[in-house]
Amino acid sequence: MTTIDTKAITVELPEAFDERWSRLPGIQVDGRRITIDPAEYFFRFESSSWLVADWELVKSQLLEVQESTESAVEQLALDFIKAHAESTSDAAHVLSTAHAVYAYLFRDEHLAGLGLPQITAEHLRMLREAATLMALNKVELDGHISNVGPCWFFPAATSVVFDLSDEMGGMLDEVYHGGWFNEHRRIESIKAHAALGGRLVHGCQSVPDQTGGVVAPYGASMATFRDDLAAFKAGWIEQVYAHRVSPAA
Repeated sequence: MTTIDTKAITVELPEAFDERWSRLPGIQVDGRRITIDPAEYFFRFESSSWLVADWELVKSQLLEVQESTESAVEQLALDFIKAHAESTSDAAHVLSTAHAVYAYLFRDEHLAGLGLPQITAEHLRMLREAATLMALNKVELDGHISNVGPCWFFPAATSVVFDLSDEMGGMLDEVYHGGWFNEHRRIESIKAHAALGGRLVHGCQSVPDQTGGVVAPYGASMATFRDDLAAFKAGWIEQVYAHRVSPAA
C-alpha cells in the first residue's frame, strides 16, 4: 500500500449510511456521520487534493443548459470546470459534493425507465452510498491512478457491505455504468460530474468485470489509466472479497 501521512476524514451527510460499511477496513459509520482512516481504508492514497465545483452553481448554471451544433455537452462541462472548479484538500467537502451529485443521478424517478424490475429504490440508495465514497478515488492528468479505495471494485465492495449475490452485484453495476449506454443519462452524468471536476470514466466493457469507475479530469491519459488499473486490480479485488460475511454468519 502507498499512502501519504494524513489525518482521519470525517463528514456528516444529509442521509444515514448503512452501518455495514464498517465491514471494510478503515471506515466507521454512525448514522449520518462517516469516519475514514486513510491508512487503513485506501489501497493507494497519494493525493489529498481534489477538484470540485459548487453543486448549487452546477444546478443553476449547467444542468439545464442544452448542447448545440457549436458546443457539445462535454465542452459545456469543460468550460464550466475551467471557470468554476477549485482545488480542495477538504475530503469532507468532496464527499458532501459527491453525495449531492449522486442523489441527483440515482434518484427514484429513474426506476421506471431502467427496464430492470429487480432494481428497487433500496438499490439506488446503495448506489448513492458507494458512488459517494468512490469520489475520493483520483486519477492524475498523466493517467496515473493516485487514490484507490475498495469502492473502486464496485461489485466486490457492494457484495461485502450489502450481502448481495454476485448476480445482483453485477446488476447494480450495470445501473451504475448505464450512463454510457443511455444517452439521456450520459448527458446528465457529464453535467453533474462537473461538480467533481471531471467526467466519469470506466475501465469495464459492457458487463461488470470489477474494473471500476472514477471521476477523471478532462485530458487525462486513458492509455496510462488502463495500464495502471490492469496492473493492480486482481490482488486488491481479492482483498475486498475477504471481508465478505457468509449468510450463515
